[in-house]
Amino acid sequence: MTQEHPFAQYVRILGKGRNGSRALSPEEAYEAFRLIMNGQVEPIQLGAFLMLMRVKEESPEEVAAAVRAIRESLQVPANAPRVDLDWSSYAGKKRQLPWYLLSTLLLAESGVKVFMHGASGHTAGRIYTKEVLPQLGIPVARSFDEACRHIESGNFAYLDLEYLSPKLHQIIEMRPLLGLRSPVHTIARMLNPLDAPCVMQGIFHPGYRDIHQEAGKLLGLPRMAVIKGEGGEIERNPDIACLVRLVRDGALAEEEWPPMFDKRHIRQDDLDVNHLIQVWDGSREDEYGVGAVVGTVAVALYTMGRAQTREEAEAQALTLWQGRNKTRFRAAA
Repeated sequence: MTQEHPFAQYVRILGKGRNGSRALSPEEAYEAFRLIMNGQVEPIQLGAFLMLMRVKEESPEEVAAAVRAIRESLQVPANAPRVDLDWSSYAGKKRQLPWYLLSTLLLAESGVKVFMHGASGHTAGRIYTKEVLPQLGIPVARSFDEACRHIESGNFAYLDLEYLSPKLHQIIEMRPLLGLRSPVHTIARMLNPLDAPCVMQGIFHPGYRDIHQEAGKLLGLPRMAVIKGEGGEIERNPDIACLVRLVRDGALAEEEWPPMFDKRHIRQDDLDVNHLIQVWDGSREDEYGVGAVVGTVAVALYTMGRAQTREEAEAQALTLWQGRNKTRFRAAA
């Protein structure tokens, strides 16, 4: 008789049917993802496991346990710099330009150390951070060491999942094969590899607000904000109300921020990255874009505790925008 594979038990727990299946316990989720990260799982098992969890929907407990297991596999340099803000970028954009990039760069210009990580190319028809940053003249790191140097020199670094965790990158790249996003899209967002005290999260499907917020609490994050970001990225849509889910030193909270404008703006059809540069240097106007940048920065400042109210956060963010170095991207234009 052939001996059962050690990973088979976790597939069985998730797949025993309507009445027999259940969520993994934290201990089971940790061990399952430890095996995955160690390459001790057969491809057919991995596909079945991911899709069963996707149908069930990952629980906060499963996400937190998976994050703990995956973090143990990351090769983070011992001398990595302290960062203030962890910013994930896994969704890509297809309806609006990635205004969140100007938000993170504006924060970095003000002295906030931002570590951004993400994935690219897994969904057709979208533009990704990894593709846009070079067009802005911002280098993309290809290793943790290089990311650390970028943070030390410019308060900002982007490291793609391909280099952050090749195993997770491989799993996310399975999306065209499986036809669905996997739970790894949720889990990767929560990695916070450099242990920033403040984490920003953007989701597309509202149901994931609870999962991210509660997983953040389970992970002991000092501060975190979860918003339904434009396109699923961490970007406030200034035309609509923004529900901000928060974690503050173990306590959960939520606030609804009102729209920044009375009327909605007409969406641009052309996602030309040069438009970002032109709005930054002041050669073109874009009320929506500036609102997205300022509004997103405001949520970050508020989450970090650098502003005590929404109004104060938005005023601070606007001041940062008005005082930006307008010549920053001229060499890239």
